[in-house]
Amino acid sequence: MSSHGGTRAIVAALSANAFIAVIKFGAWALTGAASMLAEAVHSVADTSNQVLLLRGGQVAKREASESHPFGYGRAPFINAFLVSVILFSLGGLFALYEAFHKWEEIAAGHPNELLESQWWWVPVAVLVFAIVAESLSFRTAIRESVPLKGTLSWPQFIRAAKSPDLPVVLLEDFAALLGLVFALMGVGMTLVTHNGLWDVAGTALIGLLLILVAVTLAMETRSLLLGEAATPQAVAAITAALAGADGVRRVIHLKTLHLGPQEVLVAAKIAVEPTESAARVAEVINNAEVAIRSANPEVTALYLEPDIDRGTPETP
Repeated sequence: MSSHGGTRAIVAALSANAFIAVIKFGAWALTGAASMLAEAVHSVADTSNQVLLLRGGQVAKREASESHPFGYGRAPFINAFLVSVILFSLGGLFALYEAFHKWEEIAAGHPNELLESQWWWVPVAVLVFAIVAESLSFRTAIRESVPLKGTLSWPQFIRAAKSPDLPVVLLEDFAALLGLVFALMGVGMTLVTHNGLWDVAGTALIGLLLILVAVTLAMETRSLLLGEAATPQAVAAITAALAGADGVRRVIHLKTLHLGPQEVLVAAKIAVEPTESAARVAEVINNAEVAIRSANPEVTALYLEPDIDRGTPETP
């Protein structure tokens, strides 16, 4: 996955969410609409998430050290998992709390602040503007993802992606658009019906949506943190390159592991031609390494164990 494309999508989302958060808080301060506060907190959570994603990309570029011999490639996975936690707690749970709080006020007979405000039109204008801004950010994420998605469906792309940046931004922007629609529904129906329960419903829907997205992100990034193999296509290419290298009779077994979005570890046991020359074995290993790295430049760690080809299968 192109890190440049992912960064461009993150920056677009960060810029949109930071500005939208400010105007949402302003609209909430003027009207007291619960949906606006939930959406403002949603935008703050999204902005924090994009900062985390950018930070994860920077940390991943650090050179390997004695304490981290394989580098810091998994930093984006960790930060993407933190994104899901922030969305769940700061976004989803806060929105549900605010919905419950507003419902208690209505049940106690308190008047709805939105209906009594002379600025009732401000939330509607802000939400319409926010929908346009989020749509532009969402379009950027889609445009950067399409070349990488290929023939995969969007759910398949999100599940298969080894770099979390674009999938996270796609899910966040999609959730942001739906949340804005829910908020606009809550505010609009409250103004039309003079019933504050619509505002409560819109806020609750935003909370449930954010929790659903957070759980989805947590499940996907958890798999990456546990350690995923390279894609079947990458494994097939590596195996073919290794088997075709000069002096390699066959691949006995091969294992791969993503150390980062674009860093793959390969460990393989290969059968080489019978020889008593250590120099020839070393030459075969070198040929195999060149073939693998030519087939997949993302292979940054490579360990090959030679064995004499005895013509019998061996268990990994």
